[in-house]
Amino acid sequence: MAITAPAYLTGDLAPVPDEIGALDLPVTGALPTELTGRYFRNGPNPLPGQDPGHWFAGHGMIHGLRLRDGRAEWYRNRWVRTRAFVEGASFVGPEGFDLTAVKANTHVIRHADRILALVENGLPYEMTPELETAGPYDFGGRLTTAMTAHPKLDPATGELHFFGYGFVAPYLTYHRLSPEGVLVESRVVDVPGPTMVHDFAITENHVVWLDLPVVFDMDGIGRGMAFRWSDSYGARIGVMDRGGRTTWLDVDPCYVFHVGNAREDASGRVVLDAVRYSPGAFAEIWSRVGDSANPAAETDGAALHRWVLDPARGTVREEQLDDRKVEFPTLNEDRLGRASRFLYTVTDDAVVKYDTETGASQVKDLGARPGEAVFVPASGATAEDGGWLLSIVTDHTEDNSELLVLDAAGLDFVASVRLPRRVPAGFHGSWLPDL
Repeated sequence: MAITAPAYLTGDLAPVPDEIGALDLPVTGALPTELTGRYFRNGPNPLPGQDPGHWFAGHGMIHGLRLRDGRAEWYRNRWVRTRAFVEGASFVGPEGFDLTAVKANTHVIRHADRILALVENGLPYEMTPELETAGPYDFGGRLTTAMTAHPKLDPATGELHFFGYGFVAPYLTYHRLSPEGVLVESRVVDVPGPTMVHDFAITENHVVWLDLPVVFDMDGIGRGMAFRWSDSYGARIGVMDRGGRTTWLDVDPCYVFHVGNAREDASGRVVLDAVRYSPGAFAEIWSRVGDSANPAAETDGAALHRWVLDPARGTVREEQLDDRKVEFPTLNEDRLGRASRFLYTVTDDAVVKYDTETGASQVKDLGARPGEAVFVPASGATAEDGGWLLSIVTDHTEDNSELLVLDAAGLDFVASVRLPRRVPAGFHGSWLPDL
């Protein structure tokens, strides 16, 4: 009997078998000379012959491009050499959880001149600009929890806000880094139990928490991903002021992997835009990427939603902004936590730009699978959408990939860089301009 490979090892998700490099990549169109820096994108990529049991559980691999003065100087891909990768170390051992034995497969950022590969169940791993692994980083011994893969940089203060969640108490801890990379605040946030808190939001004066019913399940560790849906846990959103007081507001059961943006309105309410999964949509996607959750008949996908949260009155209003199945919302991060107008998302074969003020949307059909579209602001731009979108796009039929550059205002083609290999579907990345 033929053995069928799981979905997370085939098609767009199929890992690549090795690390390669290439110089002087072919460019179509004209790369803006202002795009001088590095584009890094992270994602799961198990070693050949490995079955991690879930797409989310593969070893981290960063795909990187070096752009300079209108040229694509190099491409390279490198596994993040964590203790799990090099030694086969286990995250769960006889002495508890090892925060260095992780996959580091979800995001890659730069803060205070350190490049960090992130995954939410452990410590970050520091990388060099050439994608060599320097080792785990705990901010001088001050970080004793995991670090989310979705930290938020306050554009006004330069501080980096993040959190860690744990499988034993304390279940959720808020952290704040100075612009210089010093961990200056850590604060426990009370939640009922261990849940998968993948993302969060900040505003000018608040932190917004998502305490939702995907809970830790020790039995799931052997299957690659130790979480399951819980009908009994409940769903709520918390608005925490900078003094640490959190007001919790119950919402309809759902899950949110990724937040678009949050802001405070003139009435003091907090407006949160995010991609929302219904319980059925979560069950469907969780099954498809490798776990044993029960598939549901409801497969309405994940759609952009808005919550208007009023901590003073204890009320919340929810509305669906669109019915398209989208993911990976991004924005001009100079507006993060403040009033913003545009969000950029992706579907299976298109980039979708939302005008959250008017409700209008633009669609750039690609006929290929785009990854997250990272916004890069143009120097001196006064318009919020003055800049470019960078996305690694993979052709479904020809099995090749390119770095696509779009004008963020009109989604017009600017340039593309042909990559020397197919890049598997992955998670998040960053544009790191030369300093």
